[in-house]
Amino acid sequence: MSDLSARKAKANIVLLTEDKRPLSDTDIRITQKTHEFLFGCGAFDAVGYALVDDPAKKALIKERLDKWTALFNFGTLPFYWGSYEPVEGQPNEKALRDAADYLVSKGARVKGHPLCWHTVCADWLLKYSNEEIMRKQLARIDREVTGFKGLVDMWDVINEVVIMPVFDKYDNAVTRLCNYKGRIGLVKEVFDEARKCNPGATLLINDFNTSPAYEKLLDELLDAGVVPDAIGIQSHQHQGYWGLAKLNDVLERFSRFGIPIHFTENTLISGDIMPADIEDLNDYQVETWPSTEEGEARQAKEICEMYETLFSHPLVEAITTWDLTDDCWLHAPAGVLRSDNTPKPSYNALMDLIHGKWETHLTLRTDADGRIIFDGFKGDYELTAPDGKTVTFSLKEDVKGVFTI
Repeated sequence: MSDLSARKAKANIVLLTEDKRPLSDTDIRITQKTHEFLFGCGAFDAVGYALVDDPAKKALIKERLDKWTALFNFGTLPFYWGSYEPVEGQPNEKALRDAADYLVSKGARVKGHPLCWHTVCADWLLKYSNEEIMRKQLARIDREVTGFKGLVDMWDVINEVVIMPVFDKYDNAVTRLCNYKGRIGLVKEVFDEARKCNPGATLLINDFNTSPAYEKLLDELLDAGVVPDAIGIQSHQHQGYWGLAKLNDVLERFSRFGIPIHFTENTLISGDIMPADIEDLNDYQVETWPSTEEGEARQAKEICEMYETLFSHPLVEAITTWDLTDDCWLHAPAGVLRSDNTPKPSYNALMDLIHGKWETHLTLRTDADGRIIFDGFKGDYELTAPDGKTVTFSLKEDVKGVFTI
């Protein structure tokens, strides 16, 4: 059985009446309202909802978002430079701001992805010198991190640095920058700029490469004084489930840094598995990739095992399912919803874990002093007395308190 002690804290609470007498021998309903742990999902549909005018399409997206907010509390929004600002000086700020506002209004935290990446880079940068590209990259970070401060306070600062200097599928400004500044030099400059713009933000480095090459990069960055707030690990499993052996190996190797770990992009397939000889997942181009009944059962089993392993690890702070619905990236059946928005077994399995097994709901009777003591999953709580009066508190660490109810 998984050890979930790192996910829980103890509450030792005394409840008093308004005239300051102990509320003794009274049944109190204890309701966990939010999770401290970040159960995430790509939230690109929130951008679509902000942009679409057609009533039928808007209703379809709203139905998806309702299922999103029922399950998840953490959303990743797309700030890919090439699509966010396809024309220089004309960023798509309003749609992203509307999307972030929507998610925050539903109680979710939001991460921007990414600030610097060689893929989906702005083509218009190529006409500039390396020095000017660097200036514009830092200005772009300043604009987004400062402009969205208070709404988006978590960022994948730089993406897929391990491969960045040798990425040669097409010319792009960021690969040029990486070779101009060196990997460590580039990462340091973009992190320093993001940190300056929002000192309180959570800043990640993110990569799909889980080999020792990523560890070596992190060692070099730490030696250079670059300390990310979290290590982002992509886990796209289009070619089959990693399994516990690989998952635990990755956790063990990246835990040695003592830095929080976020599984930033997780996909598990509910259809045929991508052939093993494909080196770059983007090279697998199919028109349709159907989900199957057998695949959906397999996906649900794998997602439960993976989430249970990650949730029990004390350094893991976040898990993000990459696709909410099927037929998104690469047309893969990687969603927890089918394309028609119906829940797959994986959606229901996650609901049972996140809002069932891993959520605290109790009724306890106060003692003669008005005291209740319980261990609960970390998050925000509401206590309700029989007359309907409530008090709220946060259980992020062991809490002792006296509340009037």
